[in-house]
Amino acid sequence: MKDDNYPDLSLFSALIEGIKPLRQDTHHFKQPVKAKQQFEIKEQQLHADSYFSDTYQPLLPVDGPMRWINTSTDKHELKRLRRGDYSPDLLLDLHGMRQAEAKLELAALIQACVKQNTICCCVMHGYGMGILKQQTPMWLAQHPNVKAFHQAPKEWGGDAALLVLVDIGELPHRR
Repeated sequence: MKDDNYPDLSLFSALIEGIKPLRQDTHHFKQPVKAKQQFEIKEQQLHADSYFSDTYQPLLPVDGPMRWINTSTDKHELKRLRRGDYSPDLLLDLHGMRQAEAKLELAALIQACVKQNTICCCVMHGYGMGILKQQTPMWLAQHPNVKAFHQAPKEWGGDAALLVLVDIGELPHRR
């Protein structure tokens, strides 16, 4: 390109002589959006830490099948759980998990039941060393949304699982 062909170009270049380009400002003041998964994990940990204590000892039966009912729940609900009138919509398998992981998953299960309007779920703790089998009922008895639980019928795991009745709220569209 020659300056002869474009008279305005020589005038323009004379005007901008000595000007330096601006530096780009790289500061971004918006906070990064957290991933949904990170938010859910943090919320599950919060629920597990606030509801479940390892030192709390609820009054649980020593003989017969494992069972518990909240004081505000009708006694017939426990009988209906025992008979298998409720079929669980959500299942949680705790096999191979550590106690901390099992707490988080249990809190997430109850939270999912409330979110999905599911009144019954099944928690399979297995036999193993008996640690999760012993701790799971204690944790469930502490959660405010658990109405009752009973040892599951054979088709849902027998004495290696618990059927849990969850309080999903009093809204008219919920059961």
